[in-house]
Amino acid sequence: MNMNDLKSLDFSEIGEWPLPAKLVVVLVVVALVLGGVYWFVTRDQLVVLKKEEITEVRLKNEFEEKQAKVVNLDKYQQQIEEMKQSFGAMLRQLPNKTEVAGLLVDVSQTGLGAGLEFELFQPQSEISREFYAELPIRIEVTGGYHEFGDFVSGLAALPRIVTLHDVEIEPQDKGKGKGSKLAMRATAKTYRYLDEGGK
Repeated sequence: MNMNDLKSLDFSEIGEWPLPAKLVVVLVVVALVLGGVYWFVTRDQLVVLKKEEITEVRLKNEFEEKQAKVVNLDKYQQQIEEMKQSFGAMLRQLPNKTEVAGLLVDVSQTGLGAGLEFELFQPQSEISREFYAELPIRIEVTGGYHEFGDFVSGLAALPRIVTLHDVEIEPQDKGKGKGSKLAMRATAKTYRYLDEGGK
């Protein structure tokens, strides 16, 4: 079949065309139909499919995360219970309003028991925080180095929380040499739990 044969083909007599020409026409028609189906139907469906695949991956990840939480739910509940107990134990270390006076006595007795002499023991105004209040106490004491250590150790051993801040230590009698007394100025802070009313 040559080019002259192709020019002589008549579309009204397509049934009488040679087999290779019929195959070419069928292939062209099939290609046009497939191209049209892809362009008008499949292309949009592929976009939707891609979005759904992304959604599937996201949902699968969410499912795996939630499944891991469900598997560990008992452990999480146990940890929450332990944290509640620990928090309760810490709150018990914060005195309520009626115990603060006794705690102030404990702080001063700890200093006296360590052999320190109090020059100043002055409770300051209470400072309210989110769920607790700070009660700063300005203290000035004199004594030896080891007595200061005993005092700090005694504060740490109290059943209630007491912290020291802004500590300044200097020789009381400058120039007297070894064994001279030291002066310490500091702010001791104790804390109390605020009840529901913030009191």
